[in-house]
Amino acid sequence: MIAGFMLAYHFVTPAPPRSITIGTGSPEGAYFDYAKTYKKLLAEDGIELRPRNTAGSAENLKLLEAESGGVDIAFVQGGLKHLSKTDNLLSLGSLFFKPILIFHRMGIELKRLPDLKGLRVAVGKEGSGTRILATRLLDLNGITKENTRLLSIGNQKAADMLLGGELDVAIFVSTHRASYVLQLLQSRSVKLIGLERAEAYALRYHYLYVLKLPEGVLDFRANIPSGDLTLAAPTTQLVVRSELHPALIGLLMLAAKKVHRSGGGFEREGEFPAPKYLDFELSREAERFYRTGPPFLQRYLPFWVATFLTRMKIMLLPLVALLYPLFKIMPLAYRWKIRSKIYRWYSELAAVDPKVHTGDLTDHLKDYLLKLDLIEEQVSNISVPLSYSDEL
Repeated sequence: MIAGFMLAYHFVTPAPPRSITIGTGSPEGAYFDYAKTYKKLLAEDGIELRPRNTAGSAENLKLLEAESGGVDIAFVQGGLKHLSKTDNLLSLGSLFFKPILIFHRMGIELKRLPDLKGLRVAVGKEGSGTRILATRLLDLNGITKENTRLLSIGNQKAADMLLGGELDVAIFVSTHRASYVLQLLQSRSVKLIGLERAEAYALRYHYLYVLKLPEGVLDFRANIPSGDLTLAAPTTQLVVRSELHPALIGLLMLAAKKVHRSGGGFEREGEFPAPKYLDFELSREAERFYRTGPPFLQRYLPFWVATFLTRMKIMLLPLVALLYPLFKIMPLAYRWKIRSKIYRWYSELAAVDPKVHTGDLTDHLKDYLLKLDLIEEQVSNISVPLSYSDEL
C-alpha cells in the first residue's frame, strides 16, 4: 500500500503558483484598468496578479511566447494570430469589443479614410495592435508614409497632441473606458467620426465586426456621440500559455465573468465573456466553464481547498485497491469475532465431560457440577447479535 501511494503521488498535478504576470498595455489604457480589477478579485483567493505595462497586443504576444522573462496571460487584440510563432497559446474567450475610433480636430472635413491623405495622423505606438490595424486599413485606401505623415506614438501622447493642435487625426483601437478616449470625447475641439464602409472592412477582415453606436449612448447628458455612428471593431481576447495551471484558468474565468458580464457602451449585458470571435484555440478548461460553469468543488469550497482535493483525487486509486479486499474480508472477520466469544467456552466444557472422568466421576461430581455452573453463569453474560443466538 505504501508503494501504491508513492506511485500514485508521482501523477499528482503540482499545486498552482501563488503569483502570475499579466501583459496589459499602457497605464492610461483600458487593459491596465481591467488588470487592476482582476488583481483585486484574484487576491481574494490568495493569488497575486502582477500587471506588466507593454506597448500593446503585439508586444503581449511576444512576451507570451518568451521562454524567460515573459508573461503568463495577456490581453490580445483580435486579428493578430498571424504574428504568433508558436502553437503554445490558448484563448480563454473574448472579453469585449475594441472599436476603431477616429478623432479629428475641428475645421477638417473627413468622411472616408482616403480623406486622410496629406494630413498628420497618429496610428499607434510600435508594438501595439492599434498600429497594425490602422496601417492595414490605411494601406487599403492608398494612405502610406510617402503621401501622409504617419506618426507612431503612444495613445495618451496622441490625444494630447490632437488637443494641442499638433495633429490632424488620431486613430485608436480602444474602448470608451480608456482615460485618453474619455478626454477626447469630452472635448469640444475634436470630433469622433464613424468608419465609412465598415461592413466592407468587416468582409475583408474576418476578425472585424460592425457596431452600431446610437446617438447619446456613451453619455446621454452630453449627447455623446452627437449622431448615430457605424464602427468596425475587433474583440479583445484573454490569451494564456498552454502550460498555465488548470485551476488558475477556472479562477480567471470567474474573474472575467464578474468584470465583463455587465457589458458597456459597445456590449450588451451577458454578451461577454464568450467562446467566439477567437483567433487562438479555446482552452479545454475554458470550454468546460462555458458549458457547465465553474468546477464542482470550486462552487462550494474555498479555492485552495478545492484545488487540493482535485489534485489528490488520484490518491483514491490505492485506497480503492485497499478497500476492495477489505470489503471481502470484513464479513469473515466479523463472523469469526462473534463466534470466538462463544467457541472458546467449548474447551472449558470439554474439560468436565463425564467421558473424560469416568473413573473418578463419583468422587469429584460436586466439583464438576460447580464448574458447569460457573461456565453457565459466564456464558449467560455473553452478548451477541440475534442471528448468532442459536449458537449461543
